[in-house]
Amino acid sequence: MPLMEHLRELRTRLFRAIIALVIGTSIGYAVFPYLLDVLIAPYCQVFETSLPNCNLIALRPLEPFSVRIRTSLLVGLFLGGPVIFYQLWRFITPGLTTRERRFALPFVILSQVMLALGIVAAYLIIPQALRVLLALGGPRIEALLSASEYLSFFIRMCLAFAIVFELPLVLVALVLVGVLNAANLTTARPYAIVAMVTLAALVTPTTDPVTLLVVSGPMIAFYELAILTARLIERRRRRRAR
Repeated sequence: MPLMEHLRELRTRLFRAIIALVIGTSIGYAVFPYLLDVLIAPYCQVFETSLPNCNLIALRPLEPFSVRIRTSLLVGLFLGGPVIFYQLWRFITPGLTTRERRFALPFVILSQVMLALGIVAAYLIIPQALRVLLALGGPRIEALLSASEYLSFFIRMCLAFAIVFELPLVLVALVLVGVLNAANLTTARPYAIVAMVTLAALVTPTTDPVTLLVVSGPMIAFYELAILTARLIERRRRRRAR
């Protein structure tokens, strides 16, 4: 593909991705009052208060607006995710065969499903993580979180779990484009397991081994699934090459 044509395609893909992000963000901005009740529910569980009496504080005049914008962008990324992933996939795989390009739709659907599962997992872990973190200072320190601080913590947790759940899809995509193969993944398995357990310990700041296992277990299982999928892909390629 000539350079100018390649750049035009890049511009088109970026434009479509940005439009999807803008539409998703606009929806997030509109539903923010209802979404906020969902976001602060884990916080309310920690303090055992009902939603009408459970509020975050704003330390700066612009903080409420900042929180609304950041939350809207997060919603925009989630809702626009399928379009963004699809545009990215179509741009980086021009050299694949027609048969291999059929993976695009399942890849987009699975990426969105895994992203949603990662966010749900983070949502379930956040109350326990908050309890542990807020108790570290002892009874003489009373926690009073600002909206911005809580949202930052919430986003970091969701992002960490989203990365964990998207890991197998990323690895499979790298296998499809020829960057990795099953042998590479198998050789790196011991180091990957250590890295995943370490990451699980960082994103779940608790001393409970069960929680650590709940987080690291799916990561390791996803890695093994990526290896199995890579082997199946390579086996099909060898059959077609005969």
